[in-house]
Amino acid sequence: MIAYVSGTLVEKKTESVIIDVNGIGYFVHIPTSTYDSLPKTGEDVKLHTYHYLREDAEALYGFGSTAEQAVFETMLGVSRVGPKLALSALSAMTPTELRDHVVEGDSSRLTEISGVGRKTADRLIVELRDRFEDLDVFDGSAPLTGGSEARASARADALEALRELGFSRADAERAIRTVLRDDPAVQSADDLVRRALREGSS
Repeated sequence: MIAYVSGTLVEKKTESVIIDVNGIGYFVHIPTSTYDSLPKTGEDVKLHTYHYLREDAEALYGFGSTAEQAVFETMLGVSRVGPKLALSALSAMTPTELRDHVVEGDSSRLTEISGVGRKTADRLIVELRDRFEDLDVFDGSAPLTGGSEARASARADALEALRELGFSRADAERAIRTVLRDDPAVQSADDLVRRALREGSS
């Protein structure tokens, strides 16, 4: 079991990286959420990893946070969900956003993930809701509750607006999470964006 890979970032793409560890280059698949947090090539990097090993396949998956790794591994426990779909989920949204949509039962948002139709989205909600609520890897941010669909929609709209304003997905998600932690009563996308902008400039 390879728990992590630490070395020099030789090459990075949105879906993979190569890390040099004492002269050995490790090819690691990554989600977009991890790509956003990578340093420049030539700098040191450390990724938590999951070593996928089957009779007909072997691959290494890397994550910039324990939340990404935990969500990925938890999703592999769902019937008919493999590494490709789990990686697509983390490339479409951050761990916290994915957790929120599952806990809120927001299947329409989950169908935005490549390879996820309505039936798969419903299955993810049924099989992951309790598991995600039990995961203790989300930096203390509790799942959104109350006004579920409207709240989740406002959060997604705010995330999209911040991306259009030049925020990386990771920075936008971090700012929104901070706003919701400080004031859980925020309900509208406009308020989330306005407060997130203040958070980002502070």
